[in-house]
Formats: sequence, C-alpha cells, structure tokens
Amino acid sequence: MKFLILLILLSLSFSQEKLFYLMGTYALIELPGGKEYQAYRYMKNLEEKLSDYMEDSEVSRINKSAGVGCEKVSEETLEVIKKALEISKRTYGFFDITVGAYTINYKRKGLIGEEEARRLIDYRKVKVEGDRICLLEKGMAIDLGGIGKGYAVQKAYERLKTPWGFISIAGDLRVWGHKRLLAIFNPINNTLLAEGYNSKDLCLSTGGNYLRKHIIGKENSLLQATVAYHDCTITDALETALLAMEDESRERFIKENPHIGVFLLFKDGSLFINRAFMEYFESLKIYPASP
Repeated sequence: MKFLILLILLSLSFSQEKLFYLMGTYALIELPGGKEYQAYRYMKNLEEKLSDYMEDSEVSRINKSAGVGCEKVSEETLEVIKKALEISKRTYGFFDITVGAYTINYKRKGLIGEEEARRLIDYRKVKVEGDRICLLEKGMAIDLGGIGKGYAVQKAYERLKTPWGFISIAGDLRVWGHKRLLAIFNPINNTLLAEGYNSKDLCLSTGGNYLRKHIIGKENSLLQATVAYHDCTITDALETALLAMEDESRERFIKENPHIGVFLLFKDGSLFINRAFMEYFESLKIYPASP
C-alpha cells in the first residue's frame, strides 16, 4: 500500500524536515527560508481540488456530472487530467484515472456492480472541452490517487523556485539542489532494498500492490516498482502503470523508454535495475531482497 511505503528512510545530510498530514498520508518538507508551510498550504489547496474524498472538490463535481454534463475546473485540475490522459496513451491504457468507476463507485460507495464498474474504465471516454471536463457515461468516475501526490510535489517545486529543497508525500518525492541519502523499502523482509546518494536532482516514486490491492491490472510477477525521472507527475503515474501491466507489456514499455529510471522488485525476490536509474545516484548499495 503506497501510503505506507515511506521511500525516505534515511536522511543524513539534512535533518530539519517538517511533518504534515496531507492527502491521507504524511508529507515531509524541508525548504530554505522557512517556506515549508507555504509549500504545505499550496499542496493542501491542490488536495481540495483533486480529492475524490471531498464532496465539494472539483473532481467530485466531475464525477457527479458523469453522463450528464461537463464541469468547469481550475488550471491545476485541467493540467493533471490532461497529463493523466497523455500517460494513459503512453502506457497502453494501463494507467487510467477512470478506474474510479471501480475504486469509488463500486468498492467504496457501492453505487454500481463490479462488472459494470470494470466496463466503465476507459480513459478515452474522458472529454476535455476548453476548461471543462466531461465523463461520457453515467457511473464513470475519476480517481487521481495514482498521480495526485506526484503532481502536488512537482507543482510545489515549480511554484516555490527555491535553490534547494526536499518534498515527499509518502512514496513520492523530489530532491533538488543538494545531495541526500535515500533508501527504498523492502516489503519482503521489512528492511532496506537499496540506499544511496542522488547524483543530481530527481523525482522518485515507489509503490506496491501487496496490502490494499488498490491497483487493478493483469496478473504479473511484480511486487514493487520504483521510478526515477525529472518530473514527479510522471514518476507517480508510471510506477502505478508498471504495477498494473502484465510482464510482457512492462518489458515492452521499459525497452521503449530507456531514459526513464526503473528499479523493480519481483515476487520471487529478483530485481531489475536499468542504467537510467543508476545514473541518478552517485553510488547505490543494493541488499538481498529475500531473507
């Protein structure tokens, strides 16, 4: 379960992070000039627009209007939805924010049956008309849980423009302007899977589907995925997509996108790490995955 995977387990160079409750989990923020609260307030404002748990959010209004009409949204909500649709195309549809038909309307609210919910998952039925978002069929719903945290981290970084900083929300983080000791959790033996200092600015997202079983996808051999890149919106969404893909599609995606860093832990304890991932670190210590 992603919100339980705190990607940052070690931080030796800096130790002044401030802790906030945000997006149903915890955020760690460290910025110069005491700007942590400014970053938190901005990301909290994003949550109030993007959360499907808040009845008056923009996403909840979109969901209520499914099959009926379109909803005018803010620049941020429009941006993240458009990016999500682009990533859906890049990932052969395995990343799909209309999974909300299943996660929200079927599992949480019980408004529709499972078969109907699965039928309604189709990003191609999200229509963008200027600053308005439309869901074309009744029962559809948007769930930004697979991209919202990474998007919030990325937007806070872009807005504050500090010379250095660190922002993480559960398994999604950005480090810039300094080196930091980072670590990846090992869910097999509850220790560390890897640790090392970043060699450059990066976004890192990690997640698994082994507790809450919140990712709908094909049966596969993958247990946990970590993605490194320069855009946290993309790392968050791609980590989700990799977990949803069957093995053949995942291998195809990685070959087609060698510039995106990937660190995979499989159910049998084996690992896959590509060159792009290693290039984000000065040195990376990797530990045995199984006891």
